[in-house]
Amino acid sequence: MSRPFPTVFRPIWRRNFCISTPKRAIDKRCNSASEAVQNMKGSSTVLVGGFGFSGVPNTLINSVRDRPDITDLTVVSNNAGMPGVGLGQLLETRQVSKMIASFIGENKMFEKMYLSGDLALELTPQGTIAEKCAAGAAVQTGELPVRYNKDGSVAETSKPKETRQFNGKNYILEESIFGDYALVKVHKADRLGNCQFRKAMNNFNEAMAKNAKYTIVEADHIVEVGEIAPEDIHLQGIYVNKVIQSLGEKQIEKLTFAKDPSEMLKAGSGEATARRERIVKRAAKEFRDGMYVNLGIGMPLIAPSYLPEGVEVVLQAENGILGLGGYPQPGEEDPDLINPGKETVTLGGGASLFGSHESFGMIRAGLIDLTMLGALQVSQYGDLANFMLPGKVKGVGGAMDLVANPEKTKVVVTMEHVDKKGNPKILPECSFPLTGPRCVWKIITDLAVFNVSPTTGLTLTEYAEGVTVNEIRSKTAAPFKVADNLKPML
Repeated sequence: MSRPFPTVFRPIWRRNFCISTPKRAIDKRCNSASEAVQNMKGSSTVLVGGFGFSGVPNTLINSVRDRPDITDLTVVSNNAGMPGVGLGQLLETRQVSKMIASFIGENKMFEKMYLSGDLALELTPQGTIAEKCAAGAAVQTGELPVRYNKDGSVAETSKPKETRQFNGKNYILEESIFGDYALVKVHKADRLGNCQFRKAMNNFNEAMAKNAKYTIVEADHIVEVGEIAPEDIHLQGIYVNKVIQSLGEKQIEKLTFAKDPSEMLKAGSGEATARRERIVKRAAKEFRDGMYVNLGIGMPLIAPSYLPEGVEVVLQAENGILGLGGYPQPGEEDPDLINPGKETVTLGGGASLFGSHESFGMIRAGLIDLTMLGALQVSQYGDLANFMLPGKVKGVGGAMDLVANPEKTKVVVTMEHVDKKGNPKILPECSFPLTGPRCVWKIITDLAVFNVSPTTGLTLTEYAEGVTVNEIRSKTAAPFKVADNLKPML
């Protein structure tokens, strides 16, 4: 027979229950963005979702911009918008003291502030930002400038990162990022804070929303509870503190329409176009039927236009697309559907969409068969440098993650053989910061094709029409062997 609790315990139990932490308001709706950020404090770490202009919480960013008392922010985001757009506004108002980002891209103001010492920058691979603990991180040995002095000298460099070995492979220890606030963009949200993304706007938004102590959601549409089907809820209300209505039209960073591949290759003189066409057409022959492929920006994105007949590949984009399609026809463009180059795209048949954290999980697991990237330099043993050179910074983007598993993901580099000054880009050792060591499998240039071994180095396998081996040697700083079955470029 059960007995009741002794009466001496009852008041204690009641008192403990009564002083428990109050529940957050169930109704997350807020009257305005300014009301949602009214308690935001300076010197905070703020996570801001978006990729390019897709999925960027511009209404919330504008409200922070209008609060000049919120300063000294550390902002974590893939990139920082453009001058006058998105996070670019907070850079202009000097409300940000440090950026943790993977890509500077075309934001010249961002680059100028960093190089002139007005902004600290911690360059971080996309996968590290998305999952907080990526296997490959920015420059293991440190030495990357975090902040410059006004005279251009380096005031602070990144610290070396701890490495450990598992199953014979070195890994870099990354500390998690903990956000005080997250500003994220969704397509639909209900009053409970349940959210749904549209197309490729998930990107960093979901991971950042779940990370922060206080998450504010900006929604295209605020809907009634139940309008979002349970299975279509991508971000659960338990992670959300406030929901506000998004204002203003969505913007497109690089409006790109479908056109003939030859038009896409034009850059400078006719000779430059011919060089690029030679590289891209040869690169397309690396695709094999059934491959999952990730393409870097620039020439790699054009290569699928020259797919051999009968070859079908599935293109993966690190911003959260599996089954990337071609460029849209005029009128079909969608600001929520862009590729890693921030260009408008379409979806192929059977495509699926997900967040950046899921995307880089696929990449690190070695499920991508081949990645094709541009390069600034490649060493004779396959070291790759493609994100930074003196006085210019583009950012690491997703390349560090893409080259972190070369045993399973073949890395093909497409680049012109020499730089604009005629200097070789294939070297005994890279002089620029490395994206990845001994990771390149094949180099395709306008002059030649090389196979690359991490132990034995370069082997010339193909040469371009009208090019001799001696010319290739004169424009290649690294030593190389010549294959017994050397042949013209396919």
